[in-house]
Amino acid sequence: PPAHALLLEALGTFQVCACTHELRLLADTPPQPYGVLGLAYVLTVLHGLTLVGCTCNPCGTLQHVLGGGLTARRGALQLGAQVAGAGLARAYMHSLWGSSSSVAHARALAEGCAHPIRTTGTQAFCIELLFSAVFQLTLLHIESVRPRLRVHLVALLITLLVYGGGNLTGAIFNPALAFSLHTNCFHEEFWEYSLVYWIAPLLGTVFVAIVWDEILHLIF
Repeated sequence: PPAHALLLEALGTFQVCACTHELRLLADTPPQPYGVLGLAYVLTVLHGLTLVGCTCNPCGTLQHVLGGGLTARRGALQLGAQVAGAGLARAYMHSLWGSSSSVAHARALAEGCAHPIRTTGTQAFCIELLFSAVFQLTLLHIESVRPRLRVHLVALLITLLVYGGGNLTGAIFNPALAFSLHTNCFHEEFWEYSLVYWIAPLLGTVFVAIVWDEILHLIF
């Protein structure tokens, strides 16, 4: 794809990841959980309005490749842009926190793996797979909805998923975001975290692509 499209994808992923880094810290600050959920909704709406045309999620890219909207080569380039944006967001936020006097920022810099998985590995895998499938299926189902309404529907869905599974896995269902938030965890327990935060969401996307093409689009 054109260079500017890849740049926008990288910048969009950077924006999503950077905001979520800060949002994750706020989740430990009262009032909980409704203050953070409200911010999650507002930020998701802002992302939807400002990142038009950006996927910011490898699962979304895979969905487009499987649906024929992207070639495998273009999908790989888009994935590379997302990973770059996710890595830059982590580096930028850590640099920003390093110049801050906030106790929460200092604690975040000092911690290793934040251990976001607070259930069994099997349950965590199923949660991320299910949430990814629900999210991608919803995106397909509301494609024809007016853009300004669609961003609110997506924001509401994400907020509900975070409320339902945030205390168990973080409800990330975005491999690039998971990599940005929990790089240290991937270093310490690569296989467990790659299964939960990479493989599970991607399998959920593949499942949706198969079911949508074969069954659901005939119904809807």
